[in-house]
Amino acid sequence: MGTKPDTQYTNALINETSPYLRQHAHNPVQWYPWGDKALRLAKQQNKPILLSIGYSACHWCHVMAHESFENSQTATLMNKLFINLKVDREERPDLDKIYQRAHLVIAQRAGGWPLTMFLSPQDQYPFFGGTYFPPQPRYGMPAFKDLLKTVATFYHERQEEIKKHKRSLAETLGSSEASPMIDTAQINAEPFSSVRAQLGQSFDHVHGGFSGAPKFPPIPNIERLLHHYKMTVGQGEPDEEGLGMALFTLKKMALGGIYDQLGAGFCRYSVDELWMVPHFEKMLYDNGPFLSIYSEAWQLINSSASLSQKANSSLSQKGGRNLSKRTAPLSFLSSLGERGDLFKQTALETADWVIREMRSPEGGFYSSLDADSEGEEGKFYVWTKDKMKDLLSEELYKLFAYHFGLNRPANFEDKWHLHVFHEGEKTAKHFKLPLEEVEARLDKARDILFQNREERVRPGRDEKILTSWNALMIKGMATTGRIFGRQDYLKAAEQALDFIKNTLWVNGRLLATYKDGKAHLNAYLDDYAFLLDAILTLLQARWRDGDMAFAIELAEVLLEEFADTAQGGFYFTAHNHETLISRPKSFADDSIPSGNGIAALALGRLGPILGETRYLDAAEKTIQAGWSSITQMASTHTTMLLAVEDYLFPPQTIILRGDEKTLEAWQAECQKIYAPQRLCFAIPAEAKDLPGILAERKPQEAAVAYICTGYQCRAPITSLDDLRKALAEK
Repeated sequence: MGTKPDTQYTNALINETSPYLRQHAHNPVQWYPWGDKALRLAKQQNKPILLSIGYSACHWCHVMAHESFENSQTATLMNKLFINLKVDREERPDLDKIYQRAHLVIAQRAGGWPLTMFLSPQDQYPFFGGTYFPPQPRYGMPAFKDLLKTVATFYHERQEEIKKHKRSLAETLGSSEASPMIDTAQINAEPFSSVRAQLGQSFDHVHGGFSGAPKFPPIPNIERLLHHYKMTVGQGEPDEEGLGMALFTLKKMALGGIYDQLGAGFCRYSVDELWMVPHFEKMLYDNGPFLSIYSEAWQLINSSASLSQKANSSLSQKGGRNLSKRTAPLSFLSSLGERGDLFKQTALETADWVIREMRSPEGGFYSSLDADSEGEEGKFYVWTKDKMKDLLSEELYKLFAYHFGLNRPANFEDKWHLHVFHEGEKTAKHFKLPLEEVEARLDKARDILFQNREERVRPGRDEKILTSWNALMIKGMATTGRIFGRQDYLKAAEQALDFIKNTLWVNGRLLATYKDGKAHLNAYLDDYAFLLDAILTLLQARWRDGDMAFAIELAEVLLEEFADTAQGGFYFTAHNHETLISRPKSFADDSIPSGNGIAALALGRLGPILGETRYLDAAEKTIQAGWSSITQMASTHTTMLLAVEDYLFPPQTIILRGDEKTLEAWQAECQKIYAPQRLCFAIPAEAKDLPGILAERKPQEAAVAYICTGYQCRAPITSLDDLRKALAEK
């Protein structure tokens, strides 16, 4: 076992802003941040580089740190044999993408965190790597100290093999980045059907989701199914089975342990197939999209009060793929509440958690909460029966215990992590009480336990503010605020955007990260694309002239600094970024949406709003460049498919002009139903200096609606009844 950190040691990480790097600033390991100084030192001393990539909330990163990096004997060996570089993957996703890809090539399996790679000092090409390594031989892995000696010997004695390996790796990385454009005639709707079929085959009919354990939140898949449902409604054959898979999965996650049943917010993933026991860290980049998807799912359900009955009826009549029988029985739609109350509650509680625990005084959003507290994973969240019995009255405890299955065996290291076993209706029936009374009592019990939990030692919080992750949360807050009429959420989104513009937008370029008064590191594709998308979402909730101007500036930098003008699409790093062993241009989603997918989507939508064909051309070329990847594995490219959907079926854009009171009513009419391919911007009559063709959308009478689909526009509409008729036609 490693020793406890000793502040007698201080290394070069002490001057970094990243909490993850600073966690290692007092290791006996002579860590360096990635940079010219360390890379030069490696060359001068001809020592291989040990590159360790992790992040603040990573449980196994902490384990390896305690076992090895805080151990003076291991540190002595590392310092003697290597130049040791520590990287926060959240600050340097460029390095993480490259070396995760290299690990996949070298090890022939996916990587993860901590990522441990050994690089040649001359050119930073890896020649060996892995993830977590134990201090003693176990899990089929060698002891870390033995591995260090073996790798160092290999480097000094097998240079020819390393050079040969480098050539092979360079070819592989290069080929993976090549994406020749196809002809636009090849772009078609077949991937939509392909993804739908794949999701149907992999769907877990008992617990929801599309995989076994571990289960990660399948938000892109759910979004695809909601879009697919809307598309098929328009075709007269609504895919209610696909919709059922999406809503069932959302329900199971909301009732599961992946969702914090006391304090709200979602954890990163579930270690089991039931969504019961999570890996306890909470990430900002998950919870922003969670806000969007739960709010939109509620809106879809709320659009049709009879949806649950229609879906259940349709599903129960199907043969062969009888989802109703597989879920034994399929009652989840009705149990959401007549209009999806569970989804509304989940969205609102999560937004409240974000504002309560993840918002900085300056207005930006923090990055994550740790899985550990007091050195133990999940300690903040789990309970003993005795403690709950002490806090709750006998009457409350009996109800609470039945609802959360506390009569069952402990589900996390002899303790209980809360997960709904009996839903409200069943609990009400069991105790012969009205559902409203049961919900009131459960709320009271939850509040008592929550207040007690607040007195515990909290998990660590990574308080750096990342531009891209803040953009995802701005979009989530804007979506939830608009759908539920919550001005406080819209204000939070607005203040976060203002923080980015005032702090991370410097000399016409974005910076990637901020902490302790310091903004630094050139931003990446995701920062620009996600923020552009977030602004377009926020503008549909309320209009500010300055926000559209900022969106245009971001779009221009995307085209100028990131676009591959020869082959289409966007590189992950800007043209003036530091030269690395690879320059990724990926179209697939990973833990966050594809930057290329969001860029194509946002530019493809901004183009018609402004009448700017350059944005439309860039979006089209991105689809052309990514098409071969999409067709090879459509299910991993669902964000790109959003851009393809807009390309094949142009969205409807509505520009409203008029006085504030009238605009409010007209905008509510345009946005009351789930319409993912409808964009509505309510621009006050007094707005000045509007860009592009927006300047031509002049106010008329109390209000006027300009409705365009693709390049086709209607005559201006000045009657609310005529607007309703026009909306019904789409």
